[in-house]
Formats: sequence, C-alpha cells, structure tokens
Amino acid sequence: MKILLVYPQYPDTFWSFKHALRFISKKAAFPPLGLLTVAAMLPHEWQKKLIDTNVKTLTDGDLRWADYVFVSAMSIQKEAVENVIGRCNRLNVKVVAGGPLFTTGRDQFKGVDHFVLNEAEVTLPAFVKDLESGRAKHVYTSGEWPDITSSPIPLWELVDMRNYAWMSVQYSRGCPFDCEFCDVVVLNGHRPRTKEKGQLLAELEAFYSHGWRGGVFVVDDNFIGNKVKLKTEILPVLIGWIEEKKRPFSFSAQASINLADDEELMRLMVRAGFDTVFVGIETPSDGSLSECGKHHNRNRDLIAAVRKIQNQGLQVQGGFIVGFDNDLPSIFERQVNFIQSSGIVTAMVSLLNAPRGTKLYQRLKRENRLLETDITGDNASINFIPRMNYETLVSGYGKVINTIYSPKEYYERVKTFLKEHKPKRKRAFRPHLYIFTGVIKSVWLLGIRDRGRKYFWRLLFSTLLKHPRSLAIPIMFAVYGFHFRKVVEGYNKTLLALRHQSV
Repeated sequence: MKILLVYPQYPDTFWSFKHALRFISKKAAFPPLGLLTVAAMLPHEWQKKLIDTNVKTLTDGDLRWADYVFVSAMSIQKEAVENVIGRCNRLNVKVVAGGPLFTTGRDQFKGVDHFVLNEAEVTLPAFVKDLESGRAKHVYTSGEWPDITSSPIPLWELVDMRNYAWMSVQYSRGCPFDCEFCDVVVLNGHRPRTKEKGQLLAELEAFYSHGWRGGVFVVDDNFIGNKVKLKTEILPVLIGWIEEKKRPFSFSAQASINLADDEELMRLMVRAGFDTVFVGIETPSDGSLSECGKHHNRNRDLIAAVRKIQNQGLQVQGGFIVGFDNDLPSIFERQVNFIQSSGIVTAMVSLLNAPRGTKLYQRLKRENRLLETDITGDNASINFIPRMNYETLVSGYGKVINTIYSPKEYYERVKTFLKEHKPKRKRAFRPHLYIFTGVIKSVWLLGIRDRGRKYFWRLLFSTLLKHPRSLAIPIMFAVYGFHFRKVVEGYNKTLLALRHQSV
C-alpha cells in the first residue's frame, strides 16, 4: 500500500510567521505533527511519503503515485484542503481525511472517500483493519478519549527538519476549563490526558538524534492542565535530560493565566528550558469573561499576573478577542491600553467566532444569530450576528490591530517587556549561518528600508544602554513585528470588505 500524507497550505496569518521566516531562510514555522504521528501508526510495510505544501509543491505525479492520500487540517486551511481534495478527485485518487477540521465539519466536504475522525489512536486501527480486508467504511468516529501513552513517536524521517523554524511535541490532550467559544474540550475533552516521562524524553531524543538544535513548541492546548504531574514527574526528569544534553532546545507552550499563581511551577519550567508561554487573556472586561465562562481569568489583576510570569523569565504571548455580547464600544481602547501596559509584544487579537460544537455555537444557533458562512480560522472574520453594531465592531477591531502593530506602539511595547522580563539564565548561543544572515537582513529591511526605522534604532540603542545582554530579543521582536504589520495590511483589506457586508 502506498500512502501519501498531504498537509495543506496555510494562508497568511499571525501564526504563519510567513514574513518573519524569510529573515532566517526557513519555509514554515512548524512541521505537521498530526500527520507524522498518523504515519507512525500505519503498518510498517506500507510505503509512506509526506508532502507539506507549506515547504514543497504537491505535483500530480505525487498524487498518481499514491493508492490513498491522507489529508489532515485545521479550519484556517479549509480553502487549501478543498483544492487538494479536488485534485485527488480529478485524478481518481482515493482520499482519507481526519483532524480537527473534519472532525467538527465533515458535512462541508464532498469527494472524501473515508473520514477517520476524532483521535487516531481509536479510529485509525479500525480503518486500517477494514481497508486491508477490503471493506472500509465511509466514516470512522468515536467519543472515546484514549490513553495517549499508546501514541507512537512521530515518523520524523518523512520531513527535512531544516525547512522549519521550530519542532513540535505533544505531551497532553484536554483542558480542565470550559470556555464557551473554545472547541478544545469538544475535540479533546475536559480531563487532561498525559504521556509518561519516558515517552516524552524518547520523542525529544528523536529530535536530538536527527540533529535538531533550537526551539520546540509543546502543542498542548493547556500544558499546565495537570500541575501535580508536571512538578513531581515531568519537569524534574526534563531538567536532568536537558542539562545532560547541554541545553540543545528551548521550549514554548500554551498555558492558562493561573500559571502566575504557582511560582514553583514557573521556576521548574524555566530550569527545564521554557522561555515562552502563550496565554489566552481574551479581554480586560470582567463582564465578557463571565459571559464566555473564562472564570479563571476573573477577579484578578491580569496585568500583574502577566508581569509575574515575565519576571520569572518567561515571555508571555497573549490571545485577545473582541465581539463578546457584553463588549461596549470602549472595549477597543481598553484592549489597546491593556496590551501596551502589559508588555505583551506578541498580541494575537481576533474577532470572536463560534466554532462548531462549542457552547457558543449552540447558544447562537438557538438565538438564530449564526451566519451561513462558517468560520475560516482567520482572526479578521466573524460567523454570527454580534450584539454590538456591526460597523462599530469591525472598525473598532481594525483600530486595535493597526494601533498595536504600528511601529511606534509596537517598539514601545518591546521596551516595556524588557523592563519586566528577568531571564534566569543566559540562553545558549548557536552560531548557525541563518542567524547571522537574519541579523543582516533585519538591519537592512527594518533599520534602513522600513517606515518604522527610527523606532527600530531607538529600541536597539535603548537596549544597548539598559539591557546589553538582551540585544537578540529586540531584533527577534522587530522581525516578528515586520510579519505582523504585513498580516495587518492584508486584514485591512478583509475588514474593508466586511464593512460592506450586511448582517
């Protein structure tokens, strides 16, 4: 059996880092971890190839080679998915589809021969067995939350790691919280299920043995869902491993704001090599937090919590949302003020959307407020009728992203971050060629050609005077800022079209 695993292309979004990657000569931010894991679950004797269309062109020859094309994707990749399915149909190549996009919205797709949905540890073995016996069904689904200690090491030999800026690893699935707009619990459940320490180290060893040295993103939706296990089992053994290997990796993860309540956990994470956490802050409005069920963010000083995390040596990236029913027109200025005061340089601000299966989706459906268009995964889209005046919401969102990513405000935020960030150890310097070329490109593009060049140089000179050992940080942020501004330019075109859209 010849299996071609295809990962569809990402459009230009905040998370694609497309415009930042050009500085370090990388083709994509992250490898397709889900497909690589699925590949490891397939029979060893089957032939397998992987085409990540973010780094390599998918040809008709690739498709004709395959007996089956396996496709996995998220909502942001929907348009690219439809293109891949259409090409397979024209060439009479059978399509097997799975992953988050299809699990919650398979009815949107025609031309798929087999849907293998939910978690592959449960549904994939049944599909493989039926396929080998010639009686494969159209749909395989399950409500079971499997023990992920059975999940194999991804088949990393299928990709060229040099194409990527970061590697990815999964430690847990599920989240103990239940935010109304979030589909994590729909896909992965409430109870965090974790891998064992030996399993996690084996996956890291696989990176190491393939020559990877650099950043590793822990893809868990909430890395700290099981704090006790992290503190007593996982982080202590990870600290020992990474020190033995002379710190080949730095880690980033997603976590909830209650990380700020646990200094021991933060210290252990930093010792283990973590330097960045993405936190879903969403909004400074207590009424909107209550509305969406984000109770763990309520009744606390969110800016103080962010600073506490930054003080421990962890950069906080933040997720923010506008468009809640409780949002007032003042929310846009409040969001800007919060982001600027907090020193959250990488602030991902989105219009609220209702993913299928979520409590928000069900509520809006009952209220007859859902639009015919489904979510795109794009920050600058909306799939329901908001309580706020539509024009006010769209224009207000545009003001937020254009303000926080304008050079003046953005570089000022980097300065605020540098004041609060207290790294506990010096980061290992690895003299890769792409780092040197990246610095040269950043100076040329951002210090000479960019419209915000005066703020770029002010930031660098300020850092040399006040934080000379942290000079690499503002250069990194400057490159990110260039990407974010490019994305905002594209979003402005989308928002212009939305303003003329009647809801």
